[in-house]
Amino acid sequence: MKKELKQQIKQDELRTGFEHAAGWVSTHRDEARVTVIALAVLGLAAVGFGSYRSHRQASAEKAFDEALTIFHAPVTGEPDAAQTGGTVYATAAEKNQKAAAAFADVANRYGSSATGRRARYYAALANLELGKTAEAEAALQELASGGDDPLVRGLARLALADIQRSSGRWDLAIEGYRKIVDDNGSAVPRDHALMRLASTFEEAQRAPDALSAYLRLIEEFPSSVYAADAKRRHEYLGGRG
Repeated sequence: MKKELKQQIKQDELRTGFEHAAGWVSTHRDEARVTVIALAVLGLAAVGFGSYRSHRQASAEKAFDEALTIFHAPVTGEPDAAQTGGTVYATAAEKNQKAAAAFADVANRYGSSATGRRARYYAALANLELGKTAEAEAALQELASGGDDPLVRGLARLALADIQRSSGRWDLAIEGYRKIVDDNGSAVPRDHALMRLASTFEEAQRAPDALSAYLRLIEEFPSSVYAADAKRRHEYLGGRG
């Protein structure tokens, strides 16, 4: 009985709603006409914006791919450079200068979009190759601290930690590697970062920490390509201690 009553109430409410709507339209025809026109305009605007966004994204990807082609282009003297069929640059500096400029252009045009942030990451790598370490580090620091793309964020953290490690800033490098290692959702392979962390501990003369990191890699990532090296380093450091 209750079920039938609830159903009847719902039907009455629906019918009443239609009646109210029909009554409003009949007494407010001009307002209704304007509302329909406005909704149509909004619908067309939404379609137009979607088309514009798709076109802009396609343009961004095309520009990024062109910059990436420069970044990966061969340099005269490299093996098989003549067989690539594409542009061969006279020097690595020339190639990286053009790549950095192309990526910077993509980043400037497409701002904080996913493609724009990827371009900023590669521009930083090209600048690293050119010896512009401070400029590259500043860009990577910003990319590592935020953004919606976990891969760009993780790769920036990794590159930043590598820079800090190469300049002997052990604590900063260790912190950077640890952020990747301890992030279960990391887009960057955690075993790779853990191997970097362990070897950084070695370079910093922190053998107990290195032993722990190698052991963690062996136990948590037994199928890793780094597992064999980790075992050797762990045995060496353990035997030496």
